[in-house]
Amino acid sequence: MIIMSVESSCDETAVALVRDGREILTDCISSQVDLHKLYGGVVPEIASRKHIEAIYGLADQALAQAGLTRKDIDAVAVTYAPGLIGAVLVGVNFAKAASLALGVPLIPVHHIRGHIAANYLAYPELEPPFLCLVVSGGHTMLVDVKGYTQMEILGGTLDDAAGECFDKVARVLDMPYPGGASLDKRAQQGTEGRYPMPRAKAGANPLDMSFSGLKTAAINLIHNAKQKGESLVVEDLCADFSAAVSDTLVPRAMMALEQTGYKKLAVAGGVAANSRIRRDILAEAEKRGVSVYMPPLKLCGDNGAMIGAQGYYEYLAGNLGDMSLNAYATKSILGETL
Repeated sequence: MIIMSVESSCDETAVALVRDGREILTDCISSQVDLHKLYGGVVPEIASRKHIEAIYGLADQALAQAGLTRKDIDAVAVTYAPGLIGAVLVGVNFAKAASLALGVPLIPVHHIRGHIAANYLAYPELEPPFLCLVVSGGHTMLVDVKGYTQMEILGGTLDDAAGECFDKVARVLDMPYPGGASLDKRAQQGTEGRYPMPRAKAGANPLDMSFSGLKTAAINLIHNAKQKGESLVVEDLCADFSAAVSDTLVPRAMMALEQTGYKKLAVAGGVAANSRIRRDILAEAEKRGVSVYMPPLKLCGDNGAMIGAQGYYEYLAGNLGDMSLNAYATKSILGETL
């Protein structure tokens, strides 16, 4: 089964062709990074307009690169939630039009389920059940992936997402957009211990997390140094900040593995590209005899292939959409509107 899949939840327009949820035939992405660098972050209205300009051409490009025609498409999958509402609407409306014109099923896919499914493309042998640590710009959670479409949230952030904190601190440090990647590069050149950062314990659920205090501590430290005319060793600050985020995420992932009894840990989302987090997860998993599944860097960020991968399993489960499908800015990975 060949699925054309569409992703437009933020600032990447992506159209991919995926076979049977496991094989990428082509994955075409139009990035807006250079445009949004001018503003230090994503401008929703600009992102939406650029999606409109790019999406039709990307669909034709994807077919041409795969050597296929429109008649070869068996279904159309699309990110319908969550994301910047204007941006998500562009993808949803394009997918609805394509589904109607081609006479093929329409498959709504939750963006975070797509990130989890990126692991199916990188690891054909991976099958549920397993634990997944989701770390992205807008989401941080531990998910019990009981089945391809059956999931349970075991814990998550009570306030800011880890990726959002990386981006905000990087912006205060005047680093170029995207901030998380820039901060990671500087952290790799630093030494830990110069700027101790807090590690929060959040709520009654030991698997829950909090990052707002960490973000505030880092930003206050930077602002105080500027006000006093003091210089910071930026590389060391980035190293200490990255360590604090990792020290919040990794122990809870290990605790969740013990709770579920799983020996398989997947990592998903853009922050899964962070070198410190990847290193710490691999080290802790090795001590416990746990198999780790982390997508290659190109599949950590937003892409169309991951939507096609999850779309295949949503199709098998009968989770289809129709012409009344709408876009949502917020929605739980379980399908509940927040």
